[in-house]
Amino acid sequence: MTNTVELLKDLTQTTYDSVEGYRKAAEKVESPTIKQAFSRRSGDRAQILNKMNDALQAKGEQPITAVSIEGSAHQTFLSIANALTDSNEAAIERVEEGEEYLAEKFRDALTDEDVELDPDTRTLIETAYRDVREGERFADMLEEQYA
Repeated sequence: MTNTVELLKDLTQTTYDSVEGYRKAAEKVESPTIKQAFSRRSGDRAQILNKMNDALQAKGEQPITAVSIEGSAHQTFLSIANALTDSNEAAIERVEEGEEYLAEKFRDALTDEDVELDPDTRTLIETAYRDVREGERFADMLEEQYA
């Protein structure tokens, strides 16, 4: 059986990585419109991150305050991709990939029969998942419009 706290830590880490991903993507794009949209999504996602970190602290854990190794690798890839292609298109593609990855992690957490989530943690993960789904739709829209 998967530990609820470990699952929450993993999801919080991935959420932190996504906040940083949006922040970095906003730095890389040329379009002021896309830059503003990425910054707004980063801020929205940071609000979810704060709630998740609060839940970790309520369970006696330290908050997540640094990018994971996987997140760092993704950022490095984003930088390389930007050097090789149009920065708007590359950033949009990386954001879309990140949102798909994040959505899958949250969906799996909510449907994993080996995890018994307490009601508060389930509600938090469901709320975060809704935000992630909005991010997925946002990335799809950007890709259709700009890529």
